[in-house]
Amino acid sequence: MSNNREQYWDDEDDDDLEDGLSTYQTETDLVKKLRRDLKAANRRNKELESSYAELSKSQKERIIKDVLTSKGINHKIAQFIPADVELNQDAISAWLDSNADVFGIKQDEKPAISAQDVASIQKMDSVLTNAEPASSDSLEALILNAQSEEDILSLLRGQ
Repeated sequence: MSNNREQYWDDEDDDDLEDGLSTYQTETDLVKKLRRDLKAANRRNKELESSYAELSKSQKERIIKDVLTSKGINHKIAQFIPADVELNQDAISAWLDSNADVFGIKQDEKPAISAQDVASIQKMDSVLTNAEPASSDSLEALILNAQSEEDILSLLRGQ
C-alpha cells in the first residue's frame, strides 16, 4: 500500500505535461501573452483617448464658433471662454452676457416703442375689445338673406 501512495504523489508532482513543457514554462508563456495583450489594450486605450480628446476639442470649437457667429461677435473671443463653461448655447451666451463689458460687446437692448406705435396698438385694442365675434350661424343667415350679388360682396368686404 505504501508503494501505491508514493506512486500517487509522484504523478501529481510531475511537472512535465503531455506536450513535454513544464508547468512553469506554460505559465511563463501565458504571462507573456497576457502582458502582450495588456500592452495592446493600453495602446488602443491611448489611441481612443486621444481621438476622443480631439473630437471633444473640435466639437467645443464648433459650438463656440456657432454661438459667436449667431451673436455677431468676433471669433477671437473664443480663446477667452474658460473650459469650465458648459458646451451649450445657453451657457456660452450667459457667459458672454456677463462678460460683455470686458470685451466691449453691446448688449441687445429692447427696442423702444414710439408714441405713434403705442397709440396704434391702443386703437387696435379698443376696436377688438368692442367687437363681437362673428359666428358662422349669423354669417350664414346674412348670406341667405342677401337679395343681390352686391349684398354678398359687401358682406365679404366687411361693410
